[in-house]
Amino acid sequence: MELSESARAVFAVLAGASAATRPRLATEAGLSKPTVSSAVAELEAVGLAAHSGTASGATGRSAAVYRLGPAAGAVLAVDLGPDRTRVRGCALDGTSLAEGDGPRAEAADTVRTVLAALPADAPLRAIVVAVGDVTTRDRTGTGMRPATAKAGPVYDAMATALPPGVPVHLENNVNCAALAELHEGAALGRDTFGYLRIGVGIGLGIVIGGRVLRGANGAAGEVARLPYPWDQGREPRREALEEHIGVRSLLRRTAEAWRDTDGPCPRTAERLFALADEGHATARTVVAGHAADIGRLAAAVVAVLDPGLIVLGGAVGAHPQLLSGVRAELAELSWPTDVVSSALGDSGTVVGATRLAVARGIQTVTGGDPGRH
Repeated sequence: MELSESARAVFAVLAGASAATRPRLATEAGLSKPTVSSAVAELEAVGLAAHSGTASGATGRSAAVYRLGPAAGAVLAVDLGPDRTRVRGCALDGTSLAEGDGPRAEAADTVRTVLAALPADAPLRAIVVAVGDVTTRDRTGTGMRPATAKAGPVYDAMATALPPGVPVHLENNVNCAALAELHEGAALGRDTFGYLRIGVGIGLGIVIGGRVLRGANGAAGEVARLPYPWDQGREPRREALEEHIGVRSLLRRTAEAWRDTDGPCPRTAERLFALADEGHATARTVVAGHAADIGRLAAAVVAVLDPGLIVLGGAVGAHPQLLSGVRAELAELSWPTDVVSSALGDSGTVVGATRLAVARGIQTVTGGDPGRH
């Protein structure tokens, strides 16, 4: 639908505010009150805005309050994680409408369940899918898809559940988590930082001046491709650093270090950290070694970016027990840098994907720029 410039501006303000009076809409959109009245009437006529009550002002006068109308629609965010798929549907003001969580192998079913729970009268405006991969143009040149087999097959299977005709945007999962930490998490109030995810794999989300840095190939932050090992007599192998720092190698090193007198060897990172927290000597030694490895990776990040802040996230990286070791190694090797744990945990990627989806949904309605993401 074609909206006037003033109606597009008022819609964008209304989406950001959830509910607002005409005076507030006029102030935030930078428009005169008569222009706002005309814009609101235009939006109401097509179901994009609706009257939702009244509010008393400082002078005692009542002012009409408006919210998004049913035709504003909804958006869908999908986090195709390494083990789980998290899906969230929400309105264009960010209000959650439906959520789902299921195994990675059942991603399509999880998406279908959430889609079925969305209001039937709400058109789907945009879909954002977070994948653990670099994204690239598909064969047609009109869409996006994961660049490698890391996420390609699971994305293709999940995509069968997506409704046709709805714009789909792919974004790297670590970039989504970094965006969430910027607006709602551990980096709130900082506009430059690195989000370092350590889990099954490793990745870096780079935020510079409030924007996620993606790079010429969309591969900025793919620290798995840093050369490793890099010393005399050993040749680097592609993604060997991810293999070394990822959770599978952590558990392998745990098994190698475990003694007969240590009791049952932990088979998960969660159990390893729990034992370390209880003071188990071998567990603490393994965790300390892993923290040192992460600290060296963080030092490489700081040497290139000097971000001032590193947020540690991921199924392994977010464990607070790593903080002191990472901080100590980083302080020894590089410039002064704050290091904190993620404030959002496992939900960070879907939170960031939701923010992107809302911005793109608003763009679909208004034809504007999706903003600083």
